Amino acid sequence: MKKNKDIEKDFKPLEITSPRTAEAPGPNVGAECCSTDGKTKQAGAEEHEHAEEEAKSSYVPTAISLFLLLAGILLDYLDTPWFTGYVRLLVYGIAYVLVGWRVVWHAVKSLRSSFFNEFFLMSMATLGAFYIGEYAEGVAVMLFYVIGEHFQEAAVLRSRRSIKALIDNRPDEVGLVTETGVVTVKAKQVQVGDVVQVKAGEKVALDGELLSERSSFNTAALTGESKPDTKKKGETVLAGMINLDRVIELKVTSAYENSALSKILKLVEEAGSRKAKTQQLITRLAKVYTPIVFFLAVGLTFIPYFFVESYDFNEWLYRALVFLVISCPCALVISIPLGYFGGIGAASRNGILFKGSNFLDLMTQVDTVVMDKTGTLTEGVFKVQRVETLLEDKAWFMSAVAAIENVSTHPIAKAIVAEAGSAYQQHTVSEVEEISGHGLKGNVDGRQLLVGNGRLLEKYDVLYDPSLKEIVETIVLVAVDGAYAGYITIADKTKEDAPLAVRRMRELGVKRLVMLSGDKDSIVQKVARELKLDEAHGGLLPQDKVSKVEALKAEGRTVAFVGDGINDAPVITLADVGMAMGGLGSDAAIETADVVIQTDHPSKIATAISIGKKTKQVVWQNITLAFAVKAIVLILGAGGLASLWEAVFADVGVAFLAILNAVRIQRMKFD
Repeated sequence: MKKNKDIEKDFKPLEITSPRTAEAPGPNVGAECCSTDGKTKQAGAEEHEHAEEEAKSSYVPTAISLFLLLAGILLDYLDTPWFTGYVRLLVYGIAYVLVGWRVVWHAVKSLRSSFFNEFFLMSMATLGAFYIGEYAEGVAVMLFYVIGEHFQEAAVLRSRRSIKALIDNRPDEVGLVTETGVVTVKAKQVQVGDVVQVKAGEKVALDGELLSERSSFNTAALTGESKPDTKKKGETVLAGMINLDRVIELKVTSAYENSALSKILKLVEEAGSRKAKTQQLITRLAKVYTPIVFFLAVGLTFIPYFFVESYDFNEWLYRALVFLVISCPCALVISIPLGYFGGIGAASRNGILFKGSNFLDLMTQVDTVVMDKTGTLTEGVFKVQRVETLLEDKAWFMSAVAAIENVSTHPIAKAIVAEAGSAYQQHTVSEVEEISGHGLKGNVDGRQLLVGNGRLLEKYDVLYDPSLKEIVETIVLVAVDGAYAGYITIADKTKEDAPLAVRRMRELGVKRLVMLSGDKDSIVQKVARELKLDEAHGGLLPQDKVSKVEALKAEGRTVAFVGDGINDAPVITLADVGMAMGGLGSDAAIETADVVIQTDHPSKIATAISIGKKTKQVVWQNITLAFAVKAIVLILGAGGLASLWEAVFADVGVAFLAILNAVRIQRMKFD
C-alpha cells in the first residue's frame, strides 16, 4: 500500500473550504510564505499581512450584523409597534446581507457545476426562513456560520504564524566581508562562496561553512532542541541557527532561496495539499451525502401532503429548513483538514517534517520499523575505544601511530588523530606509504611502523595473537621495527537516546524492529543485542536492503524505513513511510523521504508515530461528535421538536468544538 510518490507538483494551500476564499479553497493567509523565490517570498509576506488585515476588517460587518440581529430580537420581544412589515424586513435583511452575500454568491456560481455543497444548503435554508417570515432565525443561521468561519480562519492563522515565527524569522540583511571591511547587504544578494560575518546573538541568514575556530549555536528553530550545538571550523552552519558565543565568519554554501530553511518552509506549506485517507473519505462522503439530505428535505416538505390531514406547507417547510441546516457538513469540512494541519504544525515544532497529512495517517499503521545503523542508531563518528600496547611508553605509541595516520583522510585515521590530540606533531615522520587494502607503512623518529589490519602484518611476516581477529570492533594492529607492538580498537558509539527510542516504539505498538547496515555483521549484531532489536543484518549493499524490505512487505507488514536519505534512497522510496534522519543539508533526504527528522535523535521516530496517532484520534473524535449530534437533531427536526435555533447551535456549536479540539493538537507535548 505504498503512498503515491507522484502527488501533484503544483501544490495548493491548506484546503479548508470557505465562502470568502472559495476561488482558492482555504484561508490563503501566508500561502506564499515559503516560496523559494526571493521576490515571490517578499510578495507572499505582503500578501500574508494584507490577508490578515482583510480578515480583521471582515469582523466589522459581522459585528454590525450581530448588533442588528440582537436589536431586532429585542424589538420583537418588546412587541414594538413600528417594528413591523418592511421596517422589520429591512433591518433583518441588512443583517443578513452583511454576513451572507458571499455564501449566496458562491452558491449561485456553483450551480454551473455541482451545486450540492454547504453553501447551497445554507442559502436554501436561510432564504427559506425569510420566505416563511422567520427573519431572525434566517439571519442567525448565516451569522453563526460566518462566526464559525472566523474561528476557522483564526485557528489557521495562528498555526501558520506559530510555524513561521518558529522557523522563518531569519534576518533579511547580512554583513558581507569585503576587502574594505564588512558591508551590510541584502541576504538574497549574497553569492555562493562569499564570506559573511555573524555577530554574537544574531540569527544566521544563510547556510555556510564555519571559517572561525568554533562557536555555539541555538538550533531550536531547525531541530526543536534547545541544547546549544558547538560547531568547529569546517563544519556546516545552517540558516535559522542563532550564534551564541562570538563574532564568526561563514563561507556561504547555498543561496538564500536554496538554504535548508527555505526547503523546510516550502515543505510545511506543501504538506497541507496532500490529503490523508480520512480527509479524502469525508470529501467523497460529502459529495454523496449533500444531495441525499437535500432531496430528503424536499421530500419532508411535500410528501406529508399525501398523508397528513391538517397539512400546513409552512410548518413542513420549516422542518425541512431545520433539516437542511443540520445536514450542513461544516464541522467536518473545517475541522478535519485543520486537525491534520495542527498535527503537521506540532510535528514541525518537534523537529519533524511531514510532507503531507497522508503520512500522518500512515504512521499510525506502521507495525515494522527498519533502521539503518550508522547515523541513525549510532552517532556515525568513529572514536577510539581501547589502546593496548606491549611498549612501556604508551603515550609515544599512541602519538606515533597518530603521526602516521595524519597523512590519511580515512575516518579511522581521523579518529586516531583526534584521540592523540596535538602530541603527534612532535614526531619526525618520513617515507609514509599507503598499501591499498592493508594500511600504512612509514618511519617515525627513525623507527619503522606498520599500522593497519591483520593482512598488513602478515604481509611483512609479523606474528601476532590470532585471537585478536575475534574482536568485534574495528581494530588497527601496530608493529614497530618488525615486531608486534599493540592494537587500537575503534567503534561507532550508540546514540544516547537509542534505547529510549526502542522502548517508546514498542510502547506505541510497533511489533518488529529491524536494523539493516552495510557495516560488518559482527558489529551490527552487537548493537542489535545492546538495543534488544528483533532482527539485524550487516554487510548489506543498497540492493540487499531493498530485498529485505520487500520481503517484510510481502509478509503484509506496513514498513517505515529510517536512513540518511542518500545511500538509502532506494529503500526509503520503497518503504510505506520513508524517513530521513538528520537530512537537513541533504537534497536526497528532502526529495526522497516522506518524513524528515531534523535532529539526529532516533527517539523522534516514536514522536512521529505518537503525533500521527494523536492527530488521527482528534480527527475521529470530531467526526464522531459531528455525526452523533447531527443525527439526533435531524431526527428531532424532522419530528418538529427542534427549531432553527437548535439547528444553528447544534451545527455551529459542533463546528466550534471541533475547531477547538483540532487546535488542541498544537498544545500537546509528545516527548
